[in-house]
Amino acid sequence: MSGRIASGPSIRLPSKTKILVAIVGPTATGKSTLGIEIAERFGGEVISCDSTAVYRGFDIGTDKVPLKDRRGIPHHLIDVVDPRENYSAARYATDAAAVIFETSARGRLPILVGGTGLYYRALTRGLFPGPGRDSDLRERFSALSDRYGVERLHRLLHYIDPESADRIHARDVKRLIRALEVYYLTGRPLTRHFEETRSLLAGYSIVGIALRQSSETTAVKVARRVEDQLNEGLVDEVRRLRDAGIPDSAAPFGGMVYRQVLAFLNGVGTEESTQDDIIRANRRYARRQLIWFRKEPNLHWIQVDDGPVYACRVAEQIVREHVVTRSESVVL
Repeated sequence: MSGRIASGPSIRLPSKTKILVAIVGPTATGKSTLGIEIAERFGGEVISCDSTAVYRGFDIGTDKVPLKDRRGIPHHLIDVVDPRENYSAARYATDAAAVIFETSARGRLPILVGGTGLYYRALTRGLFPGPGRDSDLRERFSALSDRYGVERLHRLLHYIDPESADRIHARDVKRLIRALEVYYLTGRPLTRHFEETRSLLAGYSIVGIALRQSSETTAVKVARRVEDQLNEGLVDEVRRLRDAGIPDSAAPFGGMVYRQVLAFLNGVGTEESTQDDIIRANRRYARRQLIWFRKEPNLHWIQVDDGPVYACRVAEQIVREHVVTRSESVVL
C-alpha cells in the first residue's frame, strides 16, 4: 500500500478484550497490505483466511506476503499444512479460533485477513458438520457428471438450493456433489443447515471490513498481478513442487492459478493462453467472492477505487471506534 499514513501509538488491549477485526473481500483489493497497516496501528497480528496459503510451498500463486514485507507483524495459518493433506473449512475454523484466543490472551488484536468465504463463515458463524459420505449417491452424481457434463450437476443444485449454486463454481465437481449429497440425505438444502450453525467465537465482537472495487479496477489489477506472478517464476514453482513429489491430485493444485499452470505443463494451451485463462479465472472468482460476502451480515464496506490511503483511513476509523470503546469498557 503506497502512502503510509501517520498515526498515533498502537493500542495495547487488555487480555480480556474479545475483539476480532476481519478484513475480507474479493481478490486484488489490497486486503493483505491493509491488514498489516491496521496491525501496526492497533498492536495486532494477522490470521490468514486463505484456503491455499495454508499449504507449504504454494507461494507465488497465493500472493503470500514475503517476510521482508510483513514489517515484523506476525502472520498465522500460512505454510502450516503439507500439500499432500486435505485441509477442510472445519479444521480451519478450529485452528483459527485457537490462534485468535491465544492472540487475545496476549493483549494483541487478532486481525483476520483473506478472501475464502467458506473459511470466514465457518469461523464466524459455524459450519454444518453434515451427514457422512454416501458412496452410492456420489457414484450416481459422478456418473451423471461424466455423461452429461458437470453443468448438469450445477443446474440440479440451482433447482434445489439456488443460494449454494450461486456460491459454488459451476465446474467444482467436489463441492457440487457434496451439496447435492447433503440435500438428498437430509431433505434440506445446505443453505438451511448453515443458518442453524454456531460460531466458535462466542463472546467475540467481530469488526468486519469488506473491500470492493469496480470491475474495471479489478481487471487492471488482476492482469498486473498475473503478469507479476509469471515473471516471478510461477511456472517454475509448480515444476519444483511436482519434482518434490507433490502429485497433480494434491488439493492445492486444484485451486485457481495452480490449476491453469498445471494444465499448461500437461500440454494444454500456450504460455499466452494460460496467462489469459488465469486472468479470466481471477475475474470470475472476484465476482463470486463479492456475491458471497454481500450475504455476510454486519460488514463495513469500503470502496477501494478511491485509493489505498483513503481505504486505510476509513478502516482505521472503523476499527478505532470499536476497539477503543470496547477496550475502555473492560474491567480487569
